[in-house]
Formats: sequence, C-alpha cells, structure tokens
Amino acid sequence: MDLFALIAAFGGGVIGAYMGALPAFIMTGIFALVGGVLTAAGVGGDIAVGMLAFGSFVGPHISFAGGVAAAGYAGKKGKLSSGTDILSSLNGLGEPDVIIVGGIFGVLGYIISYGIGLLPVIGNAGPATTDLPGITVFILAIVTRLVFGKTGLTGKYTGSGNREWFSTGKGFAYNVVLGAGIGIVVSGLAMSLFNSGNTAAFGIFHIICFGFAAISLIFTQTGFATPATHHIFLPSALAASAGIQAWGEAGVLLGILFGILGSLMGDLVGKSLNSHCDTHIDPPATTIFILTIIINAIASVI
Repeated sequence: MDLFALIAAFGGGVIGAYMGALPAFIMTGIFALVGGVLTAAGVGGDIAVGMLAFGSFVGPHISFAGGVAAAGYAGKKGKLSSGTDILSSLNGLGEPDVIIVGGIFGVLGYIISYGIGLLPVIGNAGPATTDLPGITVFILAIVTRLVFGKTGLTGKYTGSGNREWFSTGKGFAYNVVLGAGIGIVVSGLAMSLFNSGNTAAFGIFHIICFGFAAISLIFTQTGFATPATHHIFLPSALAASAGIQAWGEAGVLLGILFGILGSLMGDLVGKSLNSHCDTHIDPPATTIFILTIIINAIASVI
C-alpha cells in the first residue's frame, strides 16, 4: 500500500464532493481517453490512466464514491433536496462537513480496493478477476445507503400497481438494440485493431472505450437524455478482446453478446437498486464488476 496515495485519496474524495460525483466521473473519462490514446500511439499514458483516471485523483472508487457518499450525507442532513443527486456541485452548499464525508469515503475507497485486490480469487491474483473500481463503488454505495438512507437496498415503492423491476416490451427491445449497437461498433473496431498488429492499441482499447462513454455523460450532466453507457462499452470491449484472441473473427460475437448483457443488466440494477430510493447505487459500476468476473472466468477457459 502506498501511504501517500492513501493520504491523497482523502483529497480525491473531496474532489468528488465539491465537484459532484458525476462531474468528477466525467473527468475520469477524460483522463482515461487521453491516456488510452497516448498509450495506443506508443508515447506513454501510464500517468493519465493509472494515477489520474484510476488512482487517488479521480478514480471512480475514490472520487465518484466520495461524491455519492457526500450527497447521501447532505440529503440526510437536509442540506440537499435529495441524497440521490449526483449531478450537483456540493461546493454550492458551503458545508465543510459534506466535503469531509467525501474525503473519508475516498480513503475508504482506496483501502477497500487495495484489500479486494489482495484476495486470491476476486482480486488481481486469481483467474476470475473483477473490476476493482466498480466493485468498490458498489460496496461504498451500499454503505452509503445503509448509513445515510432510509429506503433500504431496494428502495420503497409507494406507487399504485406492481413495481417495475425490469423493462419489458418496447423498453426491453430498446435496451437490446442499444447494447447490440454499441457491441457491434466496439467488437468490429477491436477486430480491426487486432488485425492491424498494433498490440499496444489492442491492449488498451477497453480503456479508450470506457473513457469515451464516461465523457459522453457530459451531455447527461447538461440536461440531455444521453444514457450512461460505460457498463456496455467496457464489458463489450473486454469480451471482444478475449474472444478475438481465442477464436479470431468469431470472437466478435462475444463482444456483441456482452454489449447486450451490459445494457439489460444495467436496466435491471437501476430499477431494483436505484429506484424509489434516497441515495445512489450506481447501476453501471454494479454491472461492470459482475460482468467482468464472468468475462474473466470465460477468458480463463477458452
């Protein structure tokens, strides 16, 4: 464990709180995309990717998780209209305790991610690895809900009729088309990169895809109906890369499949854990860590 990175994680959590969780995550996307492109070009992007995008600066498990927790705390204390508000800059509240909560959860994010990474099966040492930022964001969101929320893990539905847990009909069809469309472009480009022989670009392609999707949330932030898609782009890219290396062109189908699965699972998680609630449990992060386990398990046997 890097003591200075651990200390820095407090500041990363403060960034997520004063900027707002989603704006901080958009910054994660910028560093991920820039670093990924630089790495693909062979000029080095390790600092942008490892230390900035996924480190103590604006790593999702630190900055985004800190922002989510700070919003949940502010909502509980009546300082924010809703603890689910991950768009607003909490700097506008002018409350030091709010950003301190963000900093504390940033430190917790660093510790949890580091600890999970040491586990022989789930962490980096085992064959069935997962996405450490994603699973850490999920764990801290659960902690935030239990500590600062009152609606329970699945929310409290107060409407009439049956609660919708999963989109059906046209909504289901839309999610399938969305996931398939993203899966097609991601998998097709992954195949092109593989055929080009540019191993650096092929190896970092999933980070580039993640960065693009995260940056696109700037349109969500500014009021447009742009959906979160990093839980579609990232698993699709990871699955396509694994499939292509094992099966060649047929591996493209695996990327498309996981694009669809990412879209459908994100919808399921959003409706089951992030609806009718008072804090934010992130559907993309939850989807990413689950699908990454499955993808890496598949990759270990093909």
